[in-house]
Amino acid sequence: MKLLIVMMVVWNLITFSMMGIDKHRAKKDKPRIREKTLIIVTFAMGAVGTSAGAAVVHHNRVSFPVGIIVNAAVIYGLFCLNII
Repeated sequence: MKLLIVMMVVWNLITFSMMGIDKHRAKKDKPRIREKTLIIVTFAMGAVGTSAGAAVVHHNRVSFPVGIIVNAAVIYGLFCLNII
C-alpha cells in the first residue's frame, strides 16, 4: 500500500510538472504537449496533479471538453481507489 501511495504522489508530481511545462512552451511559442497526452496522463491516476497544475500556472482549462474530462478523471480515480 505504501508503494502505491508513493507511486501516485510521484505520478501526480509529474502531471503537475507537465502542466507547467506546457504553459511555459505556450508562452515561448514552442511546440506544446498534445492535449491527448495530457488527457491520457490525467486518466492514469494523475487527475489531482493535472488539476493542481492547471490552477497554479493558470493553464487554459476552461475549454468545455477538457474541463469535463479532468472532472471525470477525478471521479474515475476515486472509484478505482474505492473511496466513493
